[in-house]
Amino acid sequence: MKASPMVWVGRVLTGLFAVFMLGASIMPKFFMPAVVAQSMTPNGWSGDKTLLLGIIELTCLVLYLIPRTAVFGAVLMTAYLGGAIATNLRVDNPLFGFTLFGVYLGLFMWGGLWLRDPALRQIFPIRRS
Repeated sequence: MKASPMVWVGRVLTGLFAVFMLGASIMPKFFMPAVVAQSMTPNGWSGDKTLLLGIIELTCLVLYLIPRTAVFGAVLMTAYLGGAIATNLRVDNPLFGFTLFGVYLGLFMWGGLWLRDPALRQIFPIRRS
């Protein structure tokens, strides 16, 4: 069966989200732990948590990318992003550039999933009235 344009847009959003998370957040935690640890210290995180956070984040992303576990992965990633939002809020980072960045990522992630998953669209329909 041929996928609709909406499903393809959802797949593209999902792919962009995955590439961004891998390149900008997960891979540095595995391959540049000293640099990441240095940037986490001002936010109140000790550098020894870098690898653990990377593993948690990678697990959430893999679950999100597997169709059977995509909703579960999205829920877990939402919780992870919520922790990032709380951390940035606690240390008074700028609201729109840092603190709400997790919200932007979450909307991107859930938007991609909503567009590619008809069951999710039935649970959360867009109504015109």
